[in-house]
Amino acid sequence: MTVDTDTATTVGETIAGLRRTFADGRTRSVDWRIAQLSGLERLLTEAEDTIVAALAADLGRPAAEAFIGDIGATKAETTFARKRVAKWMRPRRTRLPLTALPGRGWYQYEPLGVVLVIGPWNYPFYLTLGPLVGAIAAGNCAVVKPSEHAPRSSEALAELLPRYLDAEAVKVVEGEADVTQELLAQGLDHAFFTGGTEIGRHVMRGAANHLTPVTLELGGKSPVIVTAQADLDVAARRIAWLKLMNSGQTCIAPDYVLVERAVRNAFLERLVATVHTFRDGNAGTGMRIVDERQFGRLAGLIEGAGGEIVLGGGVDRDGLTVEPTVIADPDPGSGLMAQEIFGPVLPVLTVPTLEDAIEFVNARPKPLATYLFSRRKPEHDAVLRRTSSGGVVINHLAFHCMTPQLPFGGVGASGIGSYHGEWGFQTFSHRKAVVSKPSRPDIALLYPPYTGRKMRMIRRFF
Repeated sequence: MTVDTDTATTVGETIAGLRRTFADGRTRSVDWRIAQLSGLERLLTEAEDTIVAALAADLGRPAAEAFIGDIGATKAETTFARKRVAKWMRPRRTRLPLTALPGRGWYQYEPLGVVLVIGPWNYPFYLTLGPLVGAIAAGNCAVVKPSEHAPRSSEALAELLPRYLDAEAVKVVEGEADVTQELLAQGLDHAFFTGGTEIGRHVMRGAANHLTPVTLELGGKSPVIVTAQADLDVAARRIAWLKLMNSGQTCIAPDYVLVERAVRNAFLERLVATVHTFRDGNAGTGMRIVDERQFGRLAGLIEGAGGEIVLGGGVDRDGLTVEPTVIADPDPGSGLMAQEIFGPVLPVLTVPTLEDAIEFVNARPKPLATYLFSRRKPEHDAVLRRTSSGGVVINHLAFHCMTPQLPFGGVGASGIGSYHGEWGFQTFSHRKAVVSKPSRPDIALLYPPYTGRKMRMIRRFF
């Protein structure tokens, strides 16, 4: 990929400035970190109208969803970190083995330096500022690269962040994919990316040239298992809630449902009725998709799905909208079941038993989330023990992502690393081991020559 000279110069100067700021030491103090986190809290409060307008323009997001999905969630993450960062920074004492005595051992966290946060378009504030919270709490300088596919949100971030944060320590660089690659070419101290798996591979390749460590928050096909022991009314409401949020363009949205045959028809009836209720009787009204490429992809998935469309199925190219769609028992080999859907289209597949559902999930790449609806603990234990995913929620959805007391991240193809709360702080920190010993006594046993008698004594310690 070729980068024009002006872009390369601008990016290089930006990173050089951030490195100078980090070198002056200001970001290491707890006071600086708390001040920046407080600034983010003020931004989210005072600029709420600006954020809502940007999300409406980019994604057609209603104000309530803008608050729940981007503003409120980010504010909670920021406040949680501000109240605890001083504690997270404290050195942690450890016991030393007999061979290291006398002495003291501990580990302490130090900032990495200048880090990169690459944001996505689907939750352009929460999924950009959330990682930034961890970077700031850890005492780093940061360069933020918002998604070019959410231009109004990118513009808002570029305008707001310098107003509320230390403008010499946090920079926003806008642009296309070539700008991201130029940023990675600077040899930064960490790169944090949220987005699709294919672009994640490009980010990892760009980072590898400079051995830049990465955190990749990706996606995948997150399954929902509904057993015969589930509360079907609750399951239908909770699945529809998250699937319709942001027009289904959510990395932890339910991608498909596996429902036991005994309750298949009853579940479908409740799911369809719930969508009508949530849409206030306008289930046939389309939901806005971010751009023409994503719209065309979704329209093609619906057309080639097979199975029975029990709700929706309509698309409007002029308005870039797709109706909330439920497809019962689509072709397992269709594109709908081969790629992450990322839209308001929900396949519901019938399985004979929970055992069949577990086998179906395990035959596919590890997802970002697995959801189970069941009132029987043995079924909970079976899914927890026998499946692998970034996280699991039982009898609800998404709460593992909405809880800063828990790490959030993927496994396998759904991501590398985790963040939120203290895990975000640790992701952007180096855990440095320290041993401090007195000058005396100076035990000669360690030093050559290693006589037979010395080696007999040394062996006793191992």
